[in-house]
Amino acid sequence: MKQTTILIIDDHQMMRDALSTIISQQKDLKVVGQASDGREGAEKAAKLKPDVVTLDIAMPNLNGLDAARHIRRRSASTRIILLSAYEDDLFIQHALEAGVDGFVSKKSAADVLAGAVRQVAAGMKAFSPAVKKRLEQYEKTEGGRKLMRRKTDTLTEREIEVLQLVAEGNANKQMADKLGISMKTVEKHRQSAMNKLHIHDTAGLTRYAISAGLVENPSQLTMHPVLTGGIAPSKSKTAKS
Repeated sequence: MKQTTILIIDDHQMMRDALSTIISQQKDLKVVGQASDGREGAEKAAKLKPDVVTLDIAMPNLNGLDAARHIRRRSASTRIILLSAYEDDLFIQHALEAGVDGFVSKKSAADVLAGAVRQVAAGMKAFSPAVKKRLEQYEKTEGGRKLMRRKTDTLTEREIEVLQLVAEGNANKQMADKLGISMKTVEKHRQSAMNKLHIHDTAGLTRYAISAGLVENPSQLTMHPVLTGGIAPSKSKTAKS
């Protein structure tokens, strides 16, 4: 029996381990790697060429939506499932625009993830029940087709990367090192993003990045017992992202 290979990308070790356990219980599925942020995940996907990648949305260095775009460009045959606690229409819309093949809520992952992996590996789309219901409601409304697009859509890929790194507290030199560009170029992208978003300070950029789902809002983090067996986190960072 040929096994479907899976790469798990999530910045929470506890979540990666839980997902790996769920998948490893299936004889036809095999976890071939894990990554703790979007950039590492995109690099591993290009190297390992897994059949399926599961991606979190809010991750350091490169968020899940941008990581999905990178993976789609470099590993066209790899199928992508976005796995997240965010389920609002805007996130689902952006996920579809990023080219993902499935969108699964972390709340229902224990029950539906294995099936979703099989579906996307077979060339189909896969959505958890709650997400599928929202999509059906969205598609029935004229307003849904014209759902408000965040100003993020006007930013270039590099500007979004800089925006995320700024919100994560990186200084210009740190961003330059991570992106492999000069500090002058970093500042150019930062200023361009601020102009497009009509934001004038770092605090405003951070608030915007949180509202757009590019980074996590610590005040909204909660644990998902279905994936953690009811184990309480030992640190402030938990499994919702």
